[in-house]
Amino acid sequence: MGSSPNTVRPGVLSLAIKEKSALFAAYMPFVKGGGLFVPSTKNYQLGDEVFMLLTLLDDINKIPVAGKIIWITPVGCHGGKTPGIGVQFDSNENGLSARNRIEGLLGGALKALRPTHTM
Repeated sequence: MGSSPNTVRPGVLSLAIKEKSALFAAYMPFVKGGGLFVPSTKNYQLGDEVFMLLTLLDDINKIPVAGKIIWITPVGCHGGKTPGIGVQFDSNENGLSARNRIEGLLGGALKALRPTHTM
């Protein structure tokens, strides 16, 4: 039994961010509900749904969070930018939990003017 063209299976991404500086560079506080830049060379489309298992810093617990792709930085982009996708967290309990956890880890760093993967 094949899947119809309208059936979309969400991608599953496992992302481990070990350093606070890497988390700062990947986090997107300006996106409604929060989001992350995920380095990737896979082909995605805007609006694709993905499911992430996040491991943050030295926490052994994975944070499950679903989201959708809101932008794509393609391979070979100008300025040597890292290829990847911007994923907006779903506006459910898991998305809120991921955003709160990340913002708690980053604390005052969120106000820094250092460059990130996103801006």
